[in-house]
Amino acid sequence: MTISDRRTILVVDDEPHIVRFTAMNLEVEGFNVATAANGQEALDALGGREAVDLVVLDVMMPELDGFETLRRIRAESSVPVIFVTVRGDEADRVAGLDLGADDYLTKPFSPRELVSRIRALFRRIEATEPPRLQEVVVDDWLTINFDQSKVLTDGKEMRLRPTEYRLLYQLVSNAGQLLSHDTLLERVWGPEYRGEHQYVRTYVTYLRQKLERDPRNPEYILSERGLGYRFKEPEH
Repeated sequence: MTISDRRTILVVDDEPHIVRFTAMNLEVEGFNVATAANGQEALDALGGREAVDLVVLDVMMPELDGFETLRRIRAESSVPVIFVTVRGDEADRVAGLDLGADDYLTKPFSPRELVSRIRALFRRIEATEPPRLQEVVVDDWLTINFDQSKVLTDGKEMRLRPTEYRLLYQLVSNAGQLLSHDTLLERVWGPEYRGEHQYVRTYVTYLRQKLERDPRNPEYILSERGLGYRFKEPEH
């Protein structure tokens, strides 16, 4: 049994030939494929009877573009989303990640690259860490319970996305040690992502916004400029 068994991918693009080509290649790889020609059709499909396991979402669409579609998806669902855009601008990629995209690809891309990213994303979602850490009391502000997947800041529970949780696990389980961007990419995202340092920077920003007293002056997730990140050692 492969990771693609019974997985349904929703392909959203307003260009029919791209939809057909993408769907054909995903079906060859063993995925079930649903399609949508615009953002509203995508939202309708996600609200329908057939379960969707992952969305491949184009950014440049008329009326309801990919950014607004993703914003509405995230208001209702945590389904994995891979953003696809013809733009190579880093600001667009960051905007997609900020809205909750799990990955992005820039057109043109090869079918092999898309399938690789899809499989890597499913592996991240399904992977489990060994239960080496349970409850970690960092200080009187921050407590992390890896056994129960809970993070408390000032006694209030914060919700983390799966990727945020896995990144936090790597940082905390190596507290006091500098972890390079590529080390974090390989451990959290997979070897296919080496060199994609923007992922690490973006998700560290997410974690700081949720964990730190003052995200602009972090005390838990510390940067070593150009090298990587280090998590402060717990007081207890």
